[in-house]
Amino acid sequence: MADYKHLFIEGLAKAEKYKILGKPIKGKPLPIRNRFTHSEKLLKQFEAIWAEKERINQKRFADQITTREGTYLSFTSTLGHELITKSLERFNKDLKKSIRLLNVKEKIINDEVLVQATVYIPNGMEGFFIKKILDYQDENKSTKNGKPKNEKLVTSIEDVSIALLEGLWTDNLQLIPTENSKWCEVWLNVNTNENREQEQIASFLTILENTGIEFKNNSIIFPERAVLLINANRTQLIELILQSDLLAEFRAGQEPSGFWVNESAIEQQAWVEDLLLRLEQIESNIKICILDTGVNIGHQLLQPLIDNANTLAVNNAWGTNDHEIRTGHGTLMAGIAGYGQMEEVLTTANKIYITHKLCSVKILPPHNQEQTPKELWGDITAQGISRAEIQNPEMQLIYCMAVTSKEDAERGRPSSWSGAIDNLAFGEGENQKFIIISGGNIRDEDAWKNYPNSNFVTTIENPAQSWNALCVGAYTEKIKVTDEKFKDYTPIANVGELSPYSSTSLIWEKMWPIKPDVVFEGGNLLKAPNDFITTHEDLELLSTSKSFNIKPFDTLNATSAAAAQASWFAAKVAFEYPNAWPETLRGLMIHSANWNPAMFNQMNVKAGNRGDFRNLLKVFGFGIPELNRALYSQESALTFIAQETIQPFGYNDKNVPETNEIHFFNFPWPKDLLLEMGETPIRLRITLSYFVEPGAGEIGWKDKYRYQSHGLRFDINNIGEDEDDFRKRVNIEAREENEEVNGNSGSNRWSIGTNNRSNGSVHSDFWDGIAADLATCNLISVFPVIGWWRERKHLGKVETKTRYSLIISLDTPAQDIELYTTIKNMIEVPIEIKT
Repeated sequence: MADYKHLFIEGLAKAEKYKILGKPIKGKPLPIRNRFTHSEKLLKQFEAIWAEKERINQKRFADQITTREGTYLSFTSTLGHELITKSLERFNKDLKKSIRLLNVKEKIINDEVLVQATVYIPNGMEGFFIKKILDYQDENKSTKNGKPKNEKLVTSIEDVSIALLEGLWTDNLQLIPTENSKWCEVWLNVNTNENREQEQIASFLTILENTGIEFKNNSIIFPERAVLLINANRTQLIELILQSDLLAEFRAGQEPSGFWVNESAIEQQAWVEDLLLRLEQIESNIKICILDTGVNIGHQLLQPLIDNANTLAVNNAWGTNDHEIRTGHGTLMAGIAGYGQMEEVLTTANKIYITHKLCSVKILPPHNQEQTPKELWGDITAQGISRAEIQNPEMQLIYCMAVTSKEDAERGRPSSWSGAIDNLAFGEGENQKFIIISGGNIRDEDAWKNYPNSNFVTTIENPAQSWNALCVGAYTEKIKVTDEKFKDYTPIANVGELSPYSSTSLIWEKMWPIKPDVVFEGGNLLKAPNDFITTHEDLELLSTSKSFNIKPFDTLNATSAAAAQASWFAAKVAFEYPNAWPETLRGLMIHSANWNPAMFNQMNVKAGNRGDFRNLLKVFGFGIPELNRALYSQESALTFIAQETIQPFGYNDKNVPETNEIHFFNFPWPKDLLLEMGETPIRLRITLSYFVEPGAGEIGWKDKYRYQSHGLRFDINNIGEDEDDFRKRVNIEAREENEEVNGNSGSNRWSIGTNNRSNGSVHSDFWDGIAADLATCNLISVFPVIGWWRERKHLGKVETKTRYSLIISLDTPAQDIELYTTIKNMIEVPIEIKT
């Protein structure tokens, strides 16, 4: 499935007036085929497939062995040509009759791409592709322009065969188990739309039990996918393919961090050298600045990322080395910020592309020197950022700070430190900054024993209550410990739940922003049979060790590890979109995030209950960001981005401050396509991200209207509401004198809800509905709400202009829908395909 660049739309007036169709970018040409001979070749392959299926089924039936109902097929392109994968899937309301595209892989052969797709054909649908091929072969059946029917699909297929284990294995083929069992991830194709996933998982577990395959009871649920851990050899994986109709793909089970940590220094060094051989530097102006305890840059894996000139300190007397004796916190942060998930980087055989570098500023003094008074924390942070900017005047810096305090973290109210962070992020002119802060941790064993209730009453730490910074909390998927000494221990958190380390904002006052904004992996803890709580490296994240001369690897946990991952994620997005503002980077991370079913279950969220959704937000933020969704659009999942400037307030003719501007967007919209889609499910998501200037002093910070310089909100026209009615509904200025308007905003459409999304300086919500209802809902307004710029006239800020980023996406599970191409052809935006 092709990935496309998001659509950045500039100029509101222009966006409303676009009429000229853009010229589509042509993809790779399809292979030239002889209509008759090619179709005969494919028909014979299908004939052989169904004959082989019948032979296998009869033999297994005679041996009384359970056999699946459907068939897994592997479709292959011609080398160097596309495979029209969108046409390999047929969506049916009865999912049992749906032909499903399970996975798509690309293989490089002599610098050319070979595309392989695995497709599941349910029982009774064996003739689907045969009919398409016969229609293509029939010269009497052509399209309106005289082309053979189904030409694109049929000519793109070079071969079709029964899918083997290699077809369903989407990791490095060298990691497929042999005669010895290995932990593997099995991804199941489940029906989450009708909440049947647990029933289907249970049936799959029965197959595992009957075939003697060891498994973990935990599962991770995604839309249409469930992920389980199984311990199987090659023969057992093949048997699963023969028995189960639920398979989508197999992957290597991720080795726990302890696998590397517990290896000898010589073995660890071999992993380091292998990775260094696979690194490829790409020129970039993106750099992550780590505000921490310093970084030991002598580590071989950090040398390509950071040099001496970028190891700085607020106070030169502190030195620039990592002074944290026990953990080497700054060096561990650097490894994850530079490489992301180190375990994945080490196990893959692929090249690792380095698209950003690092900078370190020590903002904490060594333990043997005078510590910084809390009143100066904001100033020390500002000095650290200033030093990084002076050293890197031409670089786009992303700041990552996992230094927080329990002091001055009073139920979400701003502190001098968080206010300084907001001021730094807001900047002056075009000098806005993207700052990522960890949410703060629980380190108390008694609190861990009371998980998760202790997390619910432990507040996000100072300065993570900052309105403009991205606050990162932690969840966990880590439950596997290979150490036999801990076989009787159990993980505290289940797969997908809140990390035992993570703090929340459940006890905050309602007026303050909801934190964290997002969550990343933060690790887990083990409970002994006698309730003793312990850490274990298998349940933490692998990174670069401070003591690299002894062993290159060590582990990091909690919201520090989560914040480091978030900065790596942000750097990837910034590299892909060099003109994206910090407001946009933050917005895209939140916009791409979602909650997993374990989070809904842990918080007991009931559908339609806005209070439950608010609690969900206060614990998990907007969920787990998905990198590919933040980076790219697809045919059935597209994203618009508008970066605009607005003047929220002004003076009237009596020199009295009042609201000034409202922005309207009339986005190019695939109305006809949406109407044709009818009751096909679709999601509209909107995220509005901007930075506020904090109030002029702490005395006013007890009132949110005095803390925020301004606020912005968005609205969208309701079903059947035309542009004139929409303008009049949201803007009194658009009405005739004494005109009464009785429009309905349709606020009940939104899942999070107007009140829940209105806190802070980033607002995100989504509407799950059907395509036909969304066909005319393309009118969006952005308007100001009160802030101290208007109320404090004497400060001279009334007429200040400010920036915002508006992100809108349409997303449907129906893979054969061309949303992106349809909209692209309505605007003058050349299509950019990921290379």
